[in-house]
Amino acid sequence: MDFMGPMQVESIAGKHYVFVLVDDYSRYTWVRFIRDKSDTMASFKIWALQVINEKGSIKRIRSDHGGEFQNEAMKNFCNEQGIAHQFSAPRTPHMNGVVDRKNRTLQEMAREMIHGGNIHLPKK
Repeated sequence: MDFMGPMQVESIAGKHYVFVLVDDYSRYTWVRFIRDKSDTMASFKIWALQVINEKGSIKRIRSDHGGEFQNEAMKNFCNEQGIAHQFSAPRTPHMNGVVDRKNRTLQEMAREMIHGGNIHLPKK
């Protein structure tokens, strides 16, 4: 799991960040829009409980060492749900490569939709 943002243009609902979660095996991707990185835990909990309800469990998650992922609330929730939380080694983005690549793909898709739709973004 990883982030993109803050985005230059906020969503209609005023959200500036994209929280991306990718299943390593299937490459199934969940994209959640959030206002601020401080909303990560709430968004992650909702996502995790939905996946656990649908699939039965989450065995492991992987993230970088960002403060939004490495904190007591995340640690406690993962422990309660039996989720192993792995962290990529510092300064080794390739260890979180699946989600990093997905982020690039999502950015390219967004650019193409904006360009292809002849959408003019407001200047800051």
